[in-house]
Amino acid sequence: MKFKTIPLVLIILLSFFSICLALSVKQPDFSGKFYPAEKDKLAEILDSLLEKAVVNPLSGEVLVLISPHAGYGYSGQTAAYGYKLIKGKPYKTVIILGTSHRKFFNGAVVYPKGAFETGLGLLNVDEEFVAKLINKEPDILADESAFNGEHSVEVQLPFLQRVLSDFKIVPLVIGDCSLENCKKIASLIKGAAAGRKDVLIVVSSDLYHGYDFKEADQIDSLSLEFIKKMDYEGLYYSLREAKAQACGGFAIVVALNIAKEIGFDQVEILNHTNSAVVTGETSGGQWTVGYASIAIYNPEGGRMLNSQQRKKLLKIARSSINAYLQSGKKVELTETDQVLTQEMGAFVTLNKHGDLRGCIGSLTASKPLYLTVRDMAVEAAVGDPRFSPLTLTELKDIEIEISVLSPLKMVDSAERIELGKHGVLVRKGYQSGVFLPQVATETGWNKEEFLNNLCAHKAGLPQDAWKDESTELYIFNAEVFSEKEG
Repeated sequence: MKFKTIPLVLIILLSFFSICLALSVKQPDFSGKFYPAEKDKLAEILDSLLEKAVVNPLSGEVLVLISPHAGYGYSGQTAAYGYKLIKGKPYKTVIILGTSHRKFFNGAVVYPKGAFETGLGLLNVDEEFVAKLINKEPDILADESAFNGEHSVEVQLPFLQRVLSDFKIVPLVIGDCSLENCKKIASLIKGAAAGRKDVLIVVSSDLYHGYDFKEADQIDSLSLEFIKKMDYEGLYYSLREAKAQACGGFAIVVALNIAKEIGFDQVEILNHTNSAVVTGETSGGQWTVGYASIAIYNPEGGRMLNSQQRKKLLKIARSSINAYLQSGKKVELTETDQVLTQEMGAFVTLNKHGDLRGCIGSLTASKPLYLTVRDMAVEAAVGDPRFSPLTLTELKDIEIEISVLSPLKMVDSAERIELGKHGVLVRKGYQSGVFLPQVATETGWNKEEFLNNLCAHKAGLPQDAWKDESTELYIFNAEVFSEKEG
């Protein structure tokens, strides 16, 4: 029997079509309506809008953008201010909080898998992130149908494609919500993003809707005042009473809750206008919609944990040490907090009358954070080889400090290290050593002294090994807090 050789081109085509069939692709509904369908024209209008938007850089990390979602001829210029601000930033996951204009439901729905298509190409859904949302509670459900004929998410995508690269999206549409629903949705998103610094939240929302040009400014001023104060509860109830207006208002409430909880509390109104001003029809009697571009950021990069979560971890550390010193066994713990159950690395440091009494940690995330803290607290008390095991009578004199760590990031040069901000892991072959960020602050070392000591005294390497191209350097951030902070 003879077999015919299948041409290589046919094999490639068959492979391509099979991939396309396997991938669920959401086709655009508003291409050619709200924005140009053709790739070149779409890119041209985006570049023009971005070029006209003049923004001053903010000193810090942006977590949230609030962006309007009308056709580009109306709100595109306002939206461009926010996207100009984040252009080129290294975000890997963008959560888009839209609103439902066509389908009624309670809570939130997420597009679970596949990709969205625009004239600029495909944007893949971050399916791993989505799985963390829908496997927890019923407040966020998977439902592709909610995105059919819905423009609030879609109009943000081309802007994102033009200013960012190598990222995935989490498309969410918010329906009717109680305040508790909003808080629960915020908690789920915050938990899924815990420990990451490469997540952006885009809230898709217009503001005032009505026929009174003067009223538009008055009501938008009220809505914007709630946002500037980060008063998500005030905004929620004002929306319910129809005093404030925003078609994506509950999405804004969710985003404000997330940002405030993790320390992103600086608000910058980048641009505010309305459709009457854009079209020049300000005489009154025309349908008017308010547009605003707003950034929520923190000059110091925000916090992974709120004050309650910090206190809980410190309590876990102390009670774990106490239980172990009395029984020789680790205490059994359960935890429901979405952040504390995320896998994150952590160090626990024990100080006695200002002097180090033990410090042990885990750089990599292999357990939920609350269990990592439990285990590292016990190890710092009885397993640090530099010190004799802690005794129960000493415990009252011990001050506990916890450092919660972001994921390790390999850098190609020591120039990328910022003293006091970054902890550093040095590794060459089987030898490695680590310094937490606070070491530089406590010792006053410059960068060369910091790295020399890290190599020589922690990794057992020649002190200048960090200059060797075969030596690997990793950086990480640490959120440090202790019992002395109250």
